[in-house]
Amino acid sequence: MNLIGFDIGGTTCACVFGKKTKSGSIEIIDKIGFPTQVGPKATIEEIFKKTALLLSRNNLKNEEIAGIGISCGGPLDSKNGIVLSPPNLPGWDEIPIVELTEQHFNIKAFVQNDANACAMAEWKYGAGRGYDNVAFFTFGTGMGSGLILDGKLYSGTTDLAGEVGHIRLSETGPVGFGKDGSFEGWCSGGGIAQVGQMYARRRIQMGEKVAYCSSLDELPKITAKSIAEAAFNGDPTANEVYRVCSEYLGRGLSIIIDIINPQVIILGSIFIRSKELIEDHMWRVIQEESIKYSADSCSIVPAELGESIGDMAALVLAVEASSKS
Repeated sequence: MNLIGFDIGGTTCACVFGKKTKSGSIEIIDKIGFPTQVGPKATIEEIFKKTALLLSRNNLKNEEIAGIGISCGGPLDSKNGIVLSPPNLPGWDEIPIVELTEQHFNIKAFVQNDANACAMAEWKYGAGRGYDNVAFFTFGTGMGSGLILDGKLYSGTTDLAGEVGHIRLSETGPVGFGKDGSFEGWCSGGGIAQVGQMYARRRIQMGEKVAYCSSLDELPKITAKSIAEAAFNGDPTANEVYRVCSEYLGRGLSIIIDIINPQVIILGSIFIRSKELIEDHMWRVIQEESIKYSADSCSIVPAELGESIGDMAALVLAVEASSKS
């Protein structure tokens, strides 16, 4: 079964070609990535161009593709195939991505928010295998969650379950999902960068040196990645930033542990790359904040599919699209 996946993110996008084998596994064959363009029109046009190139260089015709899966930041309406103003995709307001894709390629398509798609991929092929109650957290550009409860995806009444990034963890703090002090504000790439900017400004104004930022002019260039690199090299300010954000991660996860009592929590991008900076601080807060029996029965692990999780998630959705043909 030939499959195409679109992974649409706030920073980068990818078009992926894969196959579902007779054994039921999914194999990634080819991929083209590119920076997310400004606005939906330019991004969708680029996705379609890259997909055409992907098909051409793999000697495939449209009719040989079983389905197209579209993984995109939420919120969105998966039943009607519409993207609904994701905070990390400015201008993507009520974009009928499934209709546009099906009209362009004449192939059945299915869209799901990236957190739900990644949860499905990890549940079927990654760290969630064998569990019935799984919570997956994107922990990348943004902070969303996909929930597998009692052995099936839980999407809620209006397809908006798992929008944990909107939970307020403090009255003030970094902004994420349009809210000061939100889970996404404290625990996402953009949020960690905001905290890093605040700490760097404070230190530089007091005449101290900060490894990840040498002057106030460089504040806008700070990223979660540059802070992590400095932290791994022993910079005290960078380590303080990751300590604070990790403690808020622990607070957020404690809420989830107490509410849904999962067997396993799977954390994506930033945790995969920076587990050593995060884990101890996160667990200390979880032990303080959550119900002991729930915390003791819950494992917290990095996404097993690693950096390929977005590609696998999109292809898992392509399988779903093929079943709707």
